[in-house]
Amino acid sequence: MSNQPIHTTKGQALPLDVLEAGMSTFAGEYPNIKVERIAALICAYEEEENIGAVLDAMPADAQGIPIMTIVVVDGGSDQTADVARNHGAIVVDLPRNVGQGSAFQFGYRLCMKLGVEIIVTLDADGQNDPREIPVMLKPILADTADFVVASRRLGVDTTSDRFRKLGVRVFSAVMNSMTGAKLTDTSNGFRAFKTAMVADVVDRLRQPQFQTAELLITSLRRGWRVDERPTVWHPRASGETKKGKNWKFGFNYAVTVFGTYWRER
Repeated sequence: MSNQPIHTTKGQALPLDVLEAGMSTFAGEYPNIKVERIAALICAYEEEENIGAVLDAMPADAQGIPIMTIVVVDGGSDQTADVARNHGAIVVDLPRNVGQGSAFQFGYRLCMKLGVEIIVTLDADGQNDPREIPVMLKPILADTADFVVASRRLGVDTTSDRFRKLGVRVFSAVMNSMTGAKLTDTSNGFRAFKTAMVADVVDRLRQPQFQTAELLITSLRRGWRVDERPTVWHPRASGETKKGKNWKFGFNYAVTVFGTYWRER
């Protein structure tokens, strides 16, 4: 591991004790880990029924570059961590549930500390197809983008929730007007980006849960190059979303969008 300091800034969602405990657990469990240039990062909360199939579909490499898979288990009381280990992932089991945004922030900081060059994030519930990771990485490996977002609108959305589909269009239009971008899907958790970009924005992140818009808006406002690629969006393999009903999700997502824009304007 590198000697980058562990720190958070006032107001961040990731508690310092969770960060330190997670880093300590990781160092103890993986003292001689082989670090690859690319890390696939999955944050999971009670996804024991879904994560195994996701991990089984992970590609071993992209353009000949090996990919390491890291699963950050965000607390919970089920066997998600054990399933992930049994399917070959590097696993960090956080001491308590802190929310997806905070868990991802832990993952970003871990990748920074390890010296990973490129991070790919995807869901643990089967909505993203890991076999599309090479498609997501292509612009970054070609150095034509720093941040690539998956687009279900350019690709295929196999879900049937009309409210969510409308929300994708509305929030994309709002965020494009705020940032000058021309993206079609700004709420997709399937993303690839340079770790250097994350290092620039991570101390500005505040969201414990609805972090997708926060990371994207912050990166755009700080001048990082953002592109998108068509992908397939699948229904959740099993179980229910942890982000609440449609109205609640929409309200909280809107608060995140406008709050982040106001902070980064």
